[in-house]
Amino acid sequence: MSRKFENHVSVVTGGSTGIGFSIAQGLIAEGARRVYITGRSAGTLNEAAALLGGAAVPVVSDVSSLSDLEKLKGEIEERGDTLDSVFANAGICEKNEFGNTAEADFDKTFDINVKGVFFTVQTLVPLVKDGASLVLTASICANNGMEGLSLYNASKSAVRSFARTWANELRGRKIRVNALSPGFTLTPLMKNGLNMGEAEIQALRDFTAREVPLGYMAEPAEIAAAGLFLASQDASYINGIELTVDGGLEQI
Repeated sequence: MSRKFENHVSVVTGGSTGIGFSIAQGLIAEGARRVYITGRSAGTLNEAAALLGGAAVPVVSDVSSLSDLEKLKGEIEERGDTLDSVFANAGICEKNEFGNTAEADFDKTFDINVKGVFFTVQTLVPLVKDGASLVLTASICANNGMEGLSLYNASKSAVRSFARTWANELRGRKIRVNALSPGFTLTPLMKNGLNMGEAEIQALRDFTAREVPLGYMAEPAEIAAAGLFLASQDASYINGIELTVDGGLEQI
């Protein structure tokens, strides 16, 4: 290992499964001193922390709750930590039928995916070091208008916009802000959010085999690697961008 994140302290929201877990795993493997992982399920968080080892600090926190975010901030302050990076990764993906979408469905998606990202960063940025990195998890769905996902697509467009604006607003502190936009990735969201069965997941695998130039669906670690790059000094002059990690799908 190159130890790119030696003595690094980070927060990864939604860090107990999928892409977030792989980001936390990569940070620790590369020398991070402490990685705070958040999620809404204490059981899942504790299982993840046990796998990650002593450098992981699990914090039960719902990003749509400002009091939970303040609690997270307090946990970090109690340990005397300041942050080298924040991965605002927590989010949900649920289908909605335009013309038959309830207000509660709208609020749920935007509270977690938009409000959650905004207030995660706003709450934690006083603890973020000058010259640090913020990585916001967006999606290729922000650009492709995928049917049945109008709420999700729009929420991820907002995340992309935050990266542009915050890169400008935090310029005085030399804090870099970038958006990471995964393509089709095999994560628990497929079953837990989209309620996909095995047959539907296999159909999506078949679709990616045909339509994605690389011919397969990504594993979370492949997306995480791109996020870790954005947070590292290898990306020291990269700011305000959207890094699309989709096997080439958007390019054809």
